[in-house]
Amino acid sequence: MALPRTLLLGGARSGKSTRAELLLADRPDVLYVATSGTRDGDADWARRVDLHRARRPASWRTAETCALEEVLADGSDPAPVLIDCLALWLTAVMDECGAWDDGVWLGGGQEAVEERCAALAAAWAGTRREAVAVSNEVGMGVVPATAAGRRFRDTLGRLNMAVADASEQVLLVVAGQVLTVKGAAV
Repeated sequence: MALPRTLLLGGARSGKSTRAELLLADRPDVLYVATSGTRDGDADWARRVDLHRARRPASWRTAETCALEEVLADGSDPAPVLIDCLALWLTAVMDECGAWDDGVWLGGGQEAVEERCAALAAAWAGTRREAVAVSNEVGMGVVPATAAGRRFRDTLGRLNMAVADASEQVLLVVAGQVLTVKGAAV
């Protein structure tokens, strides 16, 4: 039997990561999967990453990877997994596939990105680990001015739906407050 899967959605700086961490705060061993990567020369980004690290219990482990399918399939590690975040994972996937470029998108990039999203959704649905994932809710914001921005927003919206469908609990974080979208209230 699969353990509970929880998806936390919210806007930028809504408190979704902090709330996700609180869901697992009583666990001595958690695998925190950071999908953000590094941004050389970006001091603000480095400060944000440092703040995230400082919040976590010292006993938690961190993996900086976008190989989420492998993490979710790993049956040898019984620790719950916290993935932060799906939006940054999708950014990396779109980078890898060259999907920001209109020509690449139309020439196979869309299919490549959709395959990766489907594989992640399947891994999420099939994981035997307790799992918490964080993602941006981008459907309530400004309509992006560029085709690349719109394809990112639309693709993330579809990925969020697929992950939510396979989750026992979906929470929306607004101004630090948690609203239950699906499943038991917290």
